[in-house]
Order: sequence, then structure tokens, then C-alpha cells
Amino acid sequence: MGFLSVLSMAHQLVAARLQPGEAAIDATAGTGADTLFLATACGRRGQVFSFDVQAAALELTRQRLAKQEEAKLAPAHLLHCGHEQMREALPASLHGKVGAVMFNLGYLPAEGADPALITQTSSTLTALGEALDLLRPKGIITAVLYPGHPGGDAEAAAVEDWAAALPVSTAQSIVYRQLQNSASPYLVAIEKK
Repeated sequence: MGFLSVLSMAHQLVAARLQPGEAAIDATAGTGADTLFLATACGRRGQVFSFDVQAAALELTRQRLAKQEEAKLAPAHLLHCGHEQMREALPASLHGKVGAVMFNLGYLPAEGADPALITQTSSTLTALGEALDLLRPKGIITAVLYPGHPGGDAEAAAVEDWAAALPVSTAQSIVYRQLQNSASPYLVAIEKK
């Protein structure tokens, strides 16, 4: 048996902390895998807010959710805006009460998508700061990083530096990574104190 993939590890870390009925955020909808995971974990009494700047990503997410039995899923709010706008997009009543925020950075891995359209370091760092503020105590942020594409290495390093600089009184951070290949995707996870 091998190690878990970075996506599976992110899901495992979130599943251990997210409670049914809570709100959660998919900061980068992409193809909808994390939105579906969160909607399942939150259950029908929870809520999921899924962000993407690409309408095609939100449509892929909508299609993925539509294939599931809706009665078991949390309502998913698909928001056509950048993740750096999550604080203003979420109801104030949820600030400080979100159970999990998941980021899957890089580009949209879908047929016909432009691989040059990638997440940007500046908006990602803003979004991470907002995500930390929106979390409840013991809530979690996961960020899957892709250093193997142009621009991905700088973004990954910036996210890792941001997480490492957090005061331990605020949060604890971990890295899950294959050490033999520096271009492999890896995971940074942050648990709020």
C-alpha cells in the first residue's frame, strides 16, 4: 500500500475536522471534486461556498453535483468571483464559524481550458488570510500546490512561506510532500488554534 495522494490526504485531514451541518469553502472550484467532497461532508444541513473566476469551472462543478443524490448534499453556492473576495461573499453570520477551506491551486485541468490561466500569488495570499479569519477554532485550510507548471513554483513557495510565518499561537502548519521530485504536487495544511 502506497502513500495517499495529496488530494486524498487533503480530504482526509478535512474529513477529520469538518462537522455535519457546518459551512465550508472551496476556494478554487475547478472541476468540482472538492466542492462535492465538502457538500457530502457538510450534509444537507450545511453549506458550501465554491469560488472560481472561470464560468467553465463553475459549470463543471454544477454538472458534478447534479450527478449526485441532492438530498444528501449541502447546498452549494457557486460564486463567479475570485477567492480573494470570500470574506465579502460570505454572510457575516458565518465569519469565524467556517469549518474548512480548500484550495487546489494552479490551472483548470479540463479539456479546452487555457493552462496559462492560473491562480495568482497575490490573490491567493489574500484569500489565505481571509480564509484563516473565516475559520472557527480548530478549522482547517488545505492548499494543494503545483510547482511543476510555469508560475506554480513561485506560488507554492509563497504559500509555504506564508504558512511557515504564522505564529504558533494562531495556527499550526504542516507539509505533505514527495521528497524525491520537487515538481510533484504537494499539500500545505493549516489548523487554526
